[in-house]
Amino acid sequence: MKVAQEKIREYIDNGVRLGLLINRKSRQVEIYRQGQEVEVLNSPATLSGEDVLNDFVLNLEAIW
Repeated sequence: MKVAQEKIREYIDNGVRLGLLINRKSRQVEIYRQGQEVEVLNSPATLSGEDVLNDFVLNLEAIW
């Protein structure tokens, strides 16, 4: 997981506006955004693409 976290931070540092890191074992999602602290969600039912990927919704029910 640490390697994935470092990689997604690298992407954010290089201009990616939104990163979603899903951990099935802990049932957590880390949301990375430029200029903001990482947001951690516990067992969310869905994820949205926010203003970056309009109309994108990922249903996580099947993943958990």
